[in-house]
Amino acid sequence: MRSELTIDKGYSIVFRDGGLSEKDYFLAGIKSDSRCSYYECMLYKRDQLLVEIQVALNSDGVAQSLPKTPFGGIWIHHIVNSEVFSDFLKSILSFVKEKGGTELIITQASCLYSPHSDTVQYFLQKEGFELVHAQNHHFFEGKKKLKAEQKLLSAKYNKKLKENGLKVSVGNIQSFNFLNEIKAWNQSRGYKISFDENQLISQVSAFPERYFVISVIQGVDYIGHALAVKLTSKSIYYFLSAINPKTKVKLAGELIMVNLIKLAVEQKASFVDFGSSEVEGVPNHSLIFFKSKFSNCTRNKYTWKRQL
Repeated sequence: MRSELTIDKGYSIVFRDGGLSEKDYFLAGIKSDSRCSYYECMLYKRDQLLVEIQVALNSDGVAQSLPKTPFGGIWIHHIVNSEVFSDFLKSILSFVKEKGGTELIITQASCLYSPHSDTVQYFLQKEGFELVHAQNHHFFEGKKKLKAEQKLLSAKYNKKLKENGLKVSVGNIQSFNFLNEIKAWNQSRGYKISFDENQLISQVSAFPERYFVISVIQGVDYIGHALAVKLTSKSIYYFLSAINPKTKVKLAGELIMVNLIKLAVEQKASFVDFGSSEVEGVPNHSLIFFKSKFSNCTRNKYTWKRQL
């Protein structure tokens, strides 16, 4: 399916079936829910792509950008006239409604991922979208700052590694055994398991170079794991982690954060996204405090909804 709408001043809007087209934010190009129909909506000026969004429409009439991912959102690649952008938003709403949608949900990436996110949020509000959820993420931002911080942390924690007889491994995923330990450790703490294991395995298989596992080892036993994802060419995202609740080692979580920053430097990332600090929508204050020790800024991620 492909259709095109021409508007004034050389602009055109293209609607087509969504798919595995190559994107810097690679999750924007995958179909994460097999029960949905996927569509891409794109704004061009002549042959130059200015703005795009991918939405997934389910059988209940709910369209979302994007389900089962950290965010979807509207991506502005080049400056666009505000009136034209407003027309683009209206066209998205009309298109989704024509396809049987009754509701559109957009989780907009923070401004570190997309510098024009604040502009998008402004126009979403003006087009009648309701803010339904806000998440505060901790970040460490800046390539030079990351390198400097990594040197300081390595000098500090290399000594602690030896003192505690610990090792840390960091690399691409070779097996998924660590997922079972993450699930078991989190369940023993009473945490709800929210990730889709089959979807995760499928994504790792399709994009093995984008996923990394950080493990803390004492002797022959693993005492902590974290999953990191290179969401974009300039970012590392801290997605999933757990510490063995039976361990007596106090610094396993700190070692994971230190090596997450080291990984970001090795991958030439501009920032690390440590994610939100919530448990079932409620702030986890101890986790917020912990992440604040390894971050240098926070940004909000917003989810918007509009009835059609």
